[in-house]
Amino acid sequence: MDAWSKDQGILDESIIKLMGDPYGEVTAALDMEMLHSGPKSVGLINRCKRFALYFVDGVLQVKRIAEADDDPAGDDKPDVTLAEAMIDAITELNNASSKDEL
Repeated sequence: MDAWSKDQGILDESIIKLMGDPYGEVTAALDMEMLHSGPKSVGLINRCKRFALYFVDGVLQVKRIAEADDDPAGDDKPDVTLAEAMIDAITELNNASSKDEL
């Protein structure tokens, strides 16, 4: 993960922390294990779904999963998990919260 962080320009003091899940414990706890037979048929066991989560004070606020019947891994259609889509979802969440406070 250190090499990936370095490659992505994420410094040690960043608020972003890349973490691995070598035993799939977090994947299982989040119910994000890809169960489709495709990856398993080519030797990819315990593969995680492509997903993005946004938490505020430990509470999940936004959850996006890139999967479809014709793209179970989300490799061809990852759009909902990419930064732009997450920023839009977080902005929408914040705007809705602001309206609720009025």
